[in-house]
Amino acid sequence: MLALDEDWEVALEAPARLSRGSIRTNPSVLLTPESQDVAAALPLFGAKVASAVAFKSGTLRLVFETGFHLNCPADPTFEAWQVTGPAGWRFISLPEGELAVWSGPGAGGTETDQSKAK
Repeated sequence: MLALDEDWEVALEAPARLSRGSIRTNPSVLLTPESQDVAAALPLFGAKVASAVAFKSGTLRLVFETGFHLNCPADPTFEAWQVTGPAGWRFISLPEGELAVWSGPGAGGTETDQSKAK
């Protein structure tokens, strides 16, 4: 789980790639959530997110001000990641590469708007 600030969290449930700068020129490190080995993710500690994109394909890409990039692709069989935020916002990578977005009255509240982007 990555706590981005007091309101936003990212839960990775599938392997993700961490790289610095261009993936073409720098090798990436595979982060595997079930291994609970956090050493490779230590460069993200205290780093601020410069941009975050949840693609319609279900891939999540976070770019940090330090130059690190975190990419988590969709998984064909389960939810690869989810992002939760204030006011009940929730973004989830659904199986087979779809993206679901919810907003509601609170983090634990009832969803008032649900959409799947295709």
